[in-house]
Amino acid sequence: MGAKKSAKVHARIVKAQGSPIEKSDASTQVTAEKAWNASDWIEPPVLLEGFKRLVSESSILPQCIRAYKNNIPGYGIGIRYKVDEEETAEMAAEFTRAEEIVELLNTEKDTKEVFEDLIVARETYGIAYLEVIRNLAGEVQQIEFIKETNTVRKTQPLQPYIESPYYYHGKVVMRKKKFRKYRQQIGGNTVYFKEFGDPRTMDNRDGTYANEGEGVELQYQANEILEFAIGAEPYGEVRWIGQVLGVDGSRAAENLNNNYFRNGRHTPLLIMVRGGTLTDDSFSKIQEYMNGIKGESGQHSFLILETESTEARPSFEDDNKPDIEVKDLASILQRDELFQDYLENNRKRVQSAFQLPDLYVGYTADFNRATAQTAQEVTEEQVFQPERKSLAWVINNKLLNAYQFKYVEAYFLDPDVTNADDLYKLLTVANNAGGVTPNLAKEVICEALGKQCEPYDSEWADEPIAVTKNKSAENAGGLGNISAVMAQLSSQIEKAQKKNEPDEVVAVMKEVQRLLKQMKESGDED
Repeated sequence: MGAKKSAKVHARIVKAQGSPIEKSDASTQVTAEKAWNASDWIEPPVLLEGFKRLVSESSILPQCIRAYKNNIPGYGIGIRYKVDEEETAEMAAEFTRAEEIVELLNTEKDTKEVFEDLIVARETYGIAYLEVIRNLAGEVQQIEFIKETNTVRKTQPLQPYIESPYYYHGKVVMRKKKFRKYRQQIGGNTVYFKEFGDPRTMDNRDGTYANEGEGVELQYQANEILEFAIGAEPYGEVRWIGQVLGVDGSRAAENLNNNYFRNGRHTPLLIMVRGGTLTDDSFSKIQEYMNGIKGESGQHSFLILETESTEARPSFEDDNKPDIEVKDLASILQRDELFQDYLENNRKRVQSAFQLPDLYVGYTADFNRATAQTAQEVTEEQVFQPERKSLAWVINNKLLNAYQFKYVEAYFLDPDVTNADDLYKLLTVANNAGGVTPNLAKEVICEALGKQCEPYDSEWADEPIAVTKNKSAENAGGLGNISAVMAQLSSQIEKAQKKNEPDEVVAVMKEVQRLLKQMKESGDED
């Protein structure tokens, strides 16, 4: 057999002609929004009004949403420095300006209340909107919460890609993006908005963009919408979407119980007549009695029943008298609400969707101080703090981005969940190891009391307390030794004088005593 020829592989380098190859600087992912809709405008997959009704008729959703509202933005918005540096005049001026801007974002209510309304709408519908108004310099100067969330519709991201500026650490970064259009329709009135960050000018009457070189009257220029959605769906997704059936079932169970308590028709007793029949008059009286038994008018009433023979005889015989027997059927009546376990399990599942312990929704029977502290710490760490950081990022990197703040940032205030017992143990261990300074101890105490305190200016205030104590002990020990030596010298001088020892020896001892006394006085002054 001949030798087998090896396969040859050829490689060619193909170079672009003309302009060099460049990487795309815009997102090219494919979304399902276009496939869902025949037009550019997207409709929600479900009626958003249904979510609002479920919330209003639920026995647990309002508490969960209120807990989010009170604990995420409810403590307020503050301004702080990004880095820990000595404050300069420029930093102080920027801090004051940022405080003023945040406070004036809405003049009808506290800015944090705008975000409280936003959280309520987002947790109800899965999405919420802010109307953003800019000044002539392009800076955000006002925000308004859009109350009728369910009346807002949006398009899918529309061609073409538009380049917009983003300010990052003092420099301008250009980014390309496809923007949406928004519209709100109420009572036959329609107003259009553009997506936040869209640099083009839009007419709010018809949603058209002005051509280059053209303009739109100031009163008709569209404002921007900044949306806050849960999840990646076009209209968001409520975090309790998996509990919709349970929420609706609980509502039906509550309606059933309420209907029974108001209009229960279970028969409370049974009247049996043997050997006769009720007269028409007695039957009518029973009907009237049952119809009017509700309320106080039916209390302590008498019911008289008369019977007649079923046979055509002028009178009753002793052995054929009709027999009336009344049977109590109260034992088969519903004594308490139905489906208690079902309602309780549904409540727990809804709370689980929000990751909220009972403490935050008003169920506190099984809590003590230790479990309440743990529940608060875990919920703060796992739920509320991430939400606050997410909202703060939007404020700093979107709403306030055009201001190009270098030193300060906005943040949402949070509660102090420090455990006093744990703090005491920590400080004790740190102090025993020589790590607690007077300034540190003062700072911890002031924070625990909710006061602002200035640190001590002396050098000793930044020196660990244990080190200061050791120095004091050493100094005290040195001075004690000097005192002991002086006492001993005084005793020896007295003995030398009694024994008439040479004056030179006594003089030397007195000089040593004088020097030691001088050292002691110098130490006391220090």
